[in-house]
Amino acid sequence: MKLQSALRMIYPSQCLTCGAAVEDDLSLCGECWRETHFIHGLTCRTCGVPLPGEDRLADVQCDDCMTIARPWHRGAAAMMYRGKGRQMVLRLKHGDRTDLARPAAHWMARVAPPVASDALVVPVPLHWLRQLKRRYNQSALMAKIVSQRLGLTYLPDALHRPKATEVLDGKSRDTRFAALDGAILPHPKRALLLQDRPVLLIDDVMTSGATLAACTEACISAGARQVDVLVLARVAKDD
Repeated sequence: MKLQSALRMIYPSQCLTCGAAVEDDLSLCGECWRETHFIHGLTCRTCGVPLPGEDRLADVQCDDCMTIARPWHRGAAAMMYRGKGRQMVLRLKHGDRTDLARPAAHWMARVAPPVASDALVVPVPLHWLRQLKRRYNQSALMAKIVSQRLGLTYLPDALHRPKATEVLDGKSRDTRFAALDGAILPHPKRALLLQDRPVLLIDDVMTSGATLAACTEACISAGARQVDVLVLARVAKDD
């Protein structure tokens, strides 16, 4: 404890986004907390986007999820993809800020949809060339910690991405779905482990839902009993 106290005096805890002094590690200062749009209250049961109205624990859906066939069962998101939330996602994804995976997973675990105790936690995979360039899969980093917090089995290589896709940022919904057709498959050496097991699918951001849909369909094709999705951030239509 004395060593920890000495280190804290030399290296005081800093805000995850701006570097301001905070009371403990892996936290945000007051100003950055206000600029991080955590999701609470009434949400769409399928994609996690916040909805107007009072949360009465009823199952409700947003307009998109009532018109788009979502292959997964339930979905949740910890924050909106704007403000400091967007900044953290981009730093984790492209800025080598792997330290952000732990607080992100903590926030995600708090809002995770209820799953059975035998559920597998599965990250959205990267194509091997993209992972080689980035050196890590941010979804896998978060998925491992989520599995630990929820007491579930982590299966990092349940899915693989044999088909490289173009960067989908800024693309239309139809373009995203077309680009991901056949791009994600069950891993040939892990498919048997998915049979008759519920899956909690983990990703960093949900925009159109095309990536999560492709992963869900891959899990179902391998015999998964049910798939739920959990993301760090949700893009809203007006963002």
